[in-house]
Amino acid sequence: MSEPTHEQIVSGLHDRPPIALAPGPRLDAERPSSLPLPPSDVWELPGGTAWVYYGEGNPGLVRPVIFSDGFNTGPSELEFSWQIMEFGDYALISEARRRGHDVVLLGYHERSASLLDNSRTAQAAIARAVAERLGDTPLAVGGFSMGGLVTRHALAKMESQGIDHQTSLYFSYDSPHRGAWIPIALQAFAHYIKDLDSRFSDQINSPAARQLLWRHIEKWDSTPDQSDERGAFLAEMRAVGEWPRRPRLIGVANGTADGTGTDVRAGELALDGKGLTVVGTKLYTQAPGLDELSAKLRVVTLKTNEVRTKGLPSIDGAPGGSLEGFGILADAFNALNPFLGFKTDVRIRSHCFVPSVSAVDVADLDTDDELYKDISSLPEGTGGLDEFKLASRNEGHTLVTEELCTWLLDRLP
Repeated sequence: MSEPTHEQIVSGLHDRPPIALAPGPRLDAERPSSLPLPPSDVWELPGGTAWVYYGEGNPGLVRPVIFSDGFNTGPSELEFSWQIMEFGDYALISEARRRGHDVVLLGYHERSASLLDNSRTAQAAIARAVAERLGDTPLAVGGFSMGGLVTRHALAKMESQGIDHQTSLYFSYDSPHRGAWIPIALQAFAHYIKDLDSRFSDQINSPAARQLLWRHIEKWDSTPDQSDERGAFLAEMRAVGEWPRRPRLIGVANGTADGTGTDVRAGELALDGKGLTVVGTKLYTQAPGLDELSAKLRVVTLKTNEVRTKGLPSIDGAPGGSLEGFGILADAFNALNPFLGFKTDVRIRSHCFVPSVSAVDVADLDTDDELYKDISSLPEGTGGLDEFKLASRNEGHTLVTEELCTWLLDRLP
């Protein structure tokens, strides 16, 4: 059997949707049998769009709740938001509207753009809601994952400029207040195949990813560190006061509170290349230590390169919202024409994406002691949130559940 040519590999990769490490349905997933309801109104905003659904019995915008979209690649899509918020384990949109809340789904023209760019879109949405609201019920503003950081900055920025956002509640849903995590092995592999298909690397190196990730590498052989873009974003957050001061601040996390992690162990083989093009590639979960093997990389050429790390914690199995990062990569490769040689075995599909301590802003991610902290034992007032709720089990990042959503809905104005 002949080997695929470079041109055939490039063409085969580009014929498929890009590999995107983000929660929710895959870009090539089947469309749901149910479709979103037509919105009551659509707001075209600078840098984005908001789809507005009036609460049951409301003649217009009466009790607005702005839900910001999170990190992904490309523009926000209404169907995607409905799949996450309505067609999963809990019908959040329907229940919010049944309770009389107007649901504003805030999306962006580019979800991987700078958080500060998308913050301007969020500020425009808040101003539009204030202008169109009937009555004087204050707004609730927040978002999923990255969306919680975007709206956190938007509200704080408006306050710093003396703008009355008329918001009494800010909320975040598994948002990475202290940073998110993509295994170095996956980041390195994304950059390693850049010459064949740059889209995976482009996502890892996007402005939003650089700002969100606790540790980032720009090239496959870079040293993991905080990116300059993240440093600048954190400085901007400090400049606007870290948090908005007027609203009550609440948040939920898709991870546990008692420090119990998942069954993902450090230093384990997660993904193993088997096809001719990738045989020899091995991606491992992150291990602590001063000289740890994170990946063996071999694609097309005979040479195999190693990626080693030092001083990183056992973060892949930490309590928190998980992402099927290894699984997403393996599924994408196994969906290719077998002739291209990308067959891959995946032994560990998921890793921690937003640690519990990050989602409720109570600790940094530098050590196992911090990552596996018993949050339930911390004194009241730890972190930036006034109140938070953690899941009873570690589950998928931004998974919409009755447990977390009823707690959130009960606190809306």
